[in-house]
Amino acid sequence: MGGLEVTMIANQVLQTNIEGLKNITRVDICVMDTEGKALATTIDHVEEYQEAVMAFVNSPADSQVLQGYQFFKVFDEHQLEYVILAKGDSDDVYMVGKLAAFEIQNLLVAYKERYDKDNFIKNLLLDNLLLVDIYNRAKKLHIETTVRRVVFLIETKNEKDANALETVKGLFASKSKDFITQVDEKNIILVKEVKPNETYADMEKTAKVILDMLNTEAMTMVHVAYGTMVNEIKDVSRSYKEAKMALDVGKIFYSDRNVIAYSSLGIGRLIYQLPMPLCKMFIKEIFGDKSPDDFDEETIATINKFFENSLNVSETSRQLYIHRNTLVYRLDKLQKSTGLDLRVFDDAITFKIALMVVKYMKYMENFEY
Repeated sequence: MGGLEVTMIANQVLQTNIEGLKNITRVDICVMDTEGKALATTIDHVEEYQEAVMAFVNSPADSQVLQGYQFFKVFDEHQLEYVILAKGDSDDVYMVGKLAAFEIQNLLVAYKERYDKDNFIKNLLLDNLLLVDIYNRAKKLHIETTVRRVVFLIETKNEKDANALETVKGLFASKSKDFITQVDEKNIILVKEVKPNETYADMEKTAKVILDMLNTEAMTMVHVAYGTMVNEIKDVSRSYKEAKMALDVGKIFYSDRNVIAYSSLGIGRLIYQLPMPLCKMFIKEIFGDKSPDDFDEETIATINKFFENSLNVSETSRQLYIHRNTLVYRLDKLQKSTGLDLRVFDDAITFKIALMVVKYMKYMENFEY
């Protein structure tokens, strides 16, 4: 892993740390990489010490004094990562240099653990780990294995939406047991710990908070989906897959909803898992060579309203501002052309599912081209 951590600690973070140390101690400090390039500094013209730094890098000494500067090494698991220069040759400056090295050593450990945790969560979500690895790595990273968790998937309109990611991190990253990561360009993943007394109603509230925050803070329209709660760390990937499916199924059948729970997908979830040939066969059996697309807008509006009102003729005719007999006439006409009477519960179910299957087929056709 040597070399990776150099870029992991942002130069800005190093700069802030050494400026803080300088304000307290009045000692100038510079942090260099192993090639003698300054990554953060309060000293001007440090490039003239490049050769001295390279000689120090190749020497066995952990610290040395040269030309009024003290040099120190910072290691990451026996791999040299940084060289620190402190200006002055007194004992006090030596102590400040040692402090700076200690500080950056700790930063390395913290950043590495954060990187490792993120790496672990990504691989966990994508099912890239063996069962034994999951538990061993979780133990090493101090991640509890038997905690209730649920996965939220936040899809942003724009790819690589840094604002959205920062907003989500701002909301949850401070809670050290929640993890925020990304495995592709469009989706932000939140693996959230669920407290013992929390229910799905609370998850719905959390999803709405995310939605509201992103709509106002990051000025971006998003969809939020979430899976079911799992008790074991090994099942986190299942909750992630469920959230992914909820996002897809939601787009097809519930496009008016911005928050969608896997547990509320209903028939849509079943249809989504049907193979295409089966869907085509089912539609052919019901409509023959016709398709629900052939119905005029008036008929479709009538059907939808009838379903909305739980097959109640009086209520539907009232809401459509038509006479009851007009509605009955429309339903009779539909029965003649399809053989299905929507006033009969079984026929209504068949028709409702058929409409959803057609919707699914259309979505998949657009998706394929």
